[in-house]
Amino acid sequence: MLHRSVWRFAAGAALALGAVSASSAAVAQSADGFFKGKTFTILVGGTAGGGIDVGARIMARHIGKHLPGQPTVVAGLMPGAGGVRLLEHLVQAAPKDGTVVGAFASGPLLEPMVGGRKINYSMTDFTAVGALDKDVTFCATSTASGVKTVEDAKGRTVTVAGTGAASATDTEPLVLNALLGTKFKVITGYLGTQETLVAIERGEVDGRCAFGWMSLNASKPNWLPEKKVNLIVQIGLEKHPMLKDMPLASDLVSNEADKQLLRLVAGPLALSRPYLGPPGMDATRISEVRKAFIETTRDPEFRADFRKSAAGEEPNATDGMGMEKLLGEMYSTPQPVQERLKKILTP
Repeated sequence: MLHRSVWRFAAGAALALGAVSASSAAVAQSADGFFKGKTFTILVGGTAGGGIDVGARIMARHIGKHLPGQPTVVAGLMPGAGGVRLLEHLVQAAPKDGTVVGAFASGPLLEPMVGGRKINYSMTDFTAVGALDKDVTFCATSTASGVKTVEDAKGRTVTVAGTGAASATDTEPLVLNALLGTKFKVITGYLGTQETLVAIERGEVDGRCAFGWMSLNASKPNWLPEKKVNLIVQIGLEKHPMLKDMPLASDLVSNEADKQLLRLVAGPLALSRPYLGPPGMDATRISEVRKAFIETTRDPEFRADFRKSAAGEEPNATDGMGMEKLLGEMYSTPQPVQERLKKILTP
């Protein structure tokens, strides 16, 4: 009969060998390509032709060659509630093996913090894959509306199209009303970007807030050159380099509490066009998907396609680790600031 210490040694050796074998298998699997023969799906939390959809389809054309095994890559639409439908799909139904990720507008990044729905997740629960760009958003009004400046929006009701309670199209106008005294009235329920653009063209609404510069140029490249819209105020951590003459909302307030709240609202814009995987993804898959994402954003062919869709602008991506850090900082915002924002956004 073996002495107990021998059994301990044998057991330890077996465990160590098992760990080495498992590690070797993981490396081999990664080298062979877990994704080989599979389909990698990018679901879009918006409608066809919008900025999120355009970016996701460019990503889908290029990311496959950067994933081990070079899987087939497809992009599909899952619009609804400004991206909330897709978030819930990632939590409840999407496979957690790394074969499905979501492409979003930045608005839903704050929704669990300040939204009125009862939910059982935080944005920090999701797998941060990366974000395509850093952005500034603005409110745009149709030339036909007669609203040319933010001062005009303080003097009369200005109807703006919204895509759902979680979307920045709905939340940013309410924040501006509370802090600047504008009179935006959100007409919500439009399915996605394209539907809001049609509403503006038809005169159903005066305009829309939470436009991204790239999103507008990708969706309606003729609007700015043909002066079909007026850009009246922007929200961001700093002014967009192409919009130096447009007022920045945080420059229009003097109260430090107001500035702090605007910084929180602008935080998600530093993660423009974010990509998220489901909670609970395997660490190896997280590493592979994050690596493929950031490598794709540096790919010359991807960048050339991106420039065509973004009026010549280059992508300014954030990698998965950086995105994870920024989300953690946002969700560490002092509770009084969170509560104030939530109160502003509560009907």
